[in-house]
Amino acid sequence: MTSWSVVGTISGTSADGIDLAEIETDGRTVARFGPAETASYHPETKRRVLEAAAAKGSRREVWPDLDRAVTRDHAAAIRAYLEKHGLSPDTVVFHGQTVWHDPEAGETIQLGDPQALADDLGLLVIGDVRLADMSAGGQGAPLVPVYHQALARSLVGEDKEPLCFLNIGGVSNLTYIDGERLLAFDIGPGNALLDDWVRRHGAGDYDAGGRLSAIGRVDEQRLNEALSHPFLAEPGPKSLDRYSFSASFAEGLSLEDGAATLLAFTAGAIAKAEQLLPQKPGLWLVCGGGRHNPVLMRFLADRLSGEVVSADVFKIDGDALEAQAMAFLGARLKAGLPTTFPKTTGVSRPVIGGKLYKPGG
Repeated sequence: MTSWSVVGTISGTSADGIDLAEIETDGRTVARFGPAETASYHPETKRRVLEAAAAKGSRREVWPDLDRAVTRDHAAAIRAYLEKHGLSPDTVVFHGQTVWHDPEAGETIQLGDPQALADDLGLLVIGDVRLADMSAGGQGAPLVPVYHQALARSLVGEDKEPLCFLNIGGVSNLTYIDGERLLAFDIGPGNALLDDWVRRHGAGDYDAGGRLSAIGRVDEQRLNEALSHPFLAEPGPKSLDRYSFSASFAEGLSLEDGAATLLAFTAGAIAKAEQLLPQKPGLWLVCGGGRHNPVLMRFLADRLSGEVVSADVFKIDGDALEAQAMAFLGARLKAGLPTTFPKTTGVSRPVIGGKLYKPGG
């Protein structure tokens, strides 16, 4: 079976930076995990990305210029990464920067120009990774479950199933794995509401180490009202935008109490998601930035029935996983293998996602 060196790139909804990771894979298994790192957006690009996402699909006139900025920042990051690590990949996968996701309207917007990136780098680029799924009636998210399944088989073991991968980025989502059974959906807020709350109060970009949440007091009445949101009780597959939920229910609380209440909302939404699964998982593997917050991890351990651990415990790089997944999906496109499935995105049939862009068009 042919395998390829593929570099995956992605910037999440929090716009924390551009994640890059290289793997060698045939699209079924991973033969080698290469280097991974995160490059910063130019500060102005990050500011504009967050503003565009907060506009919830409006102010589209700013998108073309921001599209060029996102492409330019990715090109610089990829070029520096390849030079630093001496890599000559067969393909680069360019997810782009999501600024709007509305599956009910069949629309998802990832800024960035794959053709311009291919021309700039002189490399084959795979882009538009969500569009085929959307065109076939899917939610366009989450995309990572098939990679989670590959990792579960190779690094975790069938004896740990049923298990869940839990990604906590701007949005939280899960992948339930039990043998060949694969189920996935977006849960609700991840770090986004808490990050925005901290930033709005001038206390940094996020709740570092859970320091603010740890000393705050959860407002149980407000929390219970927020947890009554109908999306949280809907069965999967389902997906949402970073701004599908609001932190308005925390308004009027102190910085610390608001932080604690918003963190409890993220944990409570995940606990509600467990009730939607076929069986209660015995293991939760937490990926994404949320696993670095010890207060959130403790809240999850108190609310979920299975063991809650960082994915790193099983030698899975929880920071690089999404970029690795993009690379894996690119290899599946090259191998002619599906990337999304009816039980992961609600698509009508298994779909091969992505489009190839050659230098020079």
